[in-house]
Amino acid sequence: MKIKENDKIPNSEVFILENGEPIKKNIEEFLRNKKTILFGLPGAYTSVCSAKHLPGYVKMYDRYKDKGIDQIICISVNDPFVMNAWGKENNVTNKIIMMSDPFLNFTKAIGAEVDKSARGLGMRSNRYTMLIKDLSIIKIQLEKETGSCEISAAENFLKLI
Repeated sequence: MKIKENDKIPNSEVFILENGEPIKKNIEEFLRNKKTILFGLPGAYTSVCSAKHLPGYVKMYDRYKDKGIDQIICISVNDPFVMNAWGKENNVTNKIIMMSDPFLNFTKAIGAEVDKSARGLGMRSNRYTMLIKDLSIIKIQLEKETGSCEISAAENFLKLI
């Protein structure tokens, strides 16, 4: 990953689903003037992402709010319909913003892309969690392997902020 603590988040196009329609946004729109947890993962419905990463942030939502976090964003290299459906299945309700990076615009801009073609997934994102305050990265934890969710897990990242 080329981005590091104290760097500014690069502006990139991302997508979210609003009223059933995919809407293109700039990631800066979500991060400006806010304290945000942004966690990236290889893919919706994949084993570790579904069993630990996303559910951990749903479960720990109130604890993050108690720490002054304005919002939590989950971003993955999936389309916005998939991200929305996965969010519904995991009862994210209004706790987690389910963000789509289908063309790897943001993922490549931060240097988090990883080739998972051997597993049939194509280009994906490494697993990481960031604390971002008004577009600046305060803390970042990047997993060495996408199949691991330890230092980027909700309960462990919370201890660092």
